[in-house]
Amino acid sequence: MFVEKLDTLDQKILELLIENARYTYSEIGNKLGISRVAVKNHVKELENRGIIEEYTTIIDTHKLTDSISCFFEIETKPETFHTVIQKLKDCPDITQIYQTTGHCRLHVHAIVAGQEEMDRLLQEVIDPLPGALSIQTNVILSRIKDIKGLRL
Repeated sequence: MFVEKLDTLDQKILELLIENARYTYSEIGNKLGISRVAVKNHVKELENRGIIEEYTTIIDTHKLTDSISCFFEIETKPETFHTVIQKLKDCPDITQIYQTTGHCRLHVHAIVAGQEEMDRLLQEVIDPLPGALSIQTNVILSRIKDIKGLRL
């Protein structure tokens, strides 16, 4: 599906890293019948090519706090589009920004600590965005399915 630029071994290594990014090179090598060094070389090459971007820990903030996770759909005037993007990038509560097609040009995700922080985000960041033509706010009530990254 997405893997025409990868050989079979790279695909298998990626599948294992998607399953568990904490597998050691030795563990992956044992599962695939190759050496630890071969795995390391393949992983380094995947990193150098930008196929593997990073390794991270995903924290479910709802289990730690009364956090609020939400999406904003934002449409702006063309002349303020890049200014809006910069203001959103500068906000630590904003976790993801996507340029999209369709009804709104920006799809933005934010996580705040609670209702007071949500009010502050709306009043200080979202509502005053220059040239905003429309802003739709969607609060996430529960996570039903959330796949991180590509599934091979």
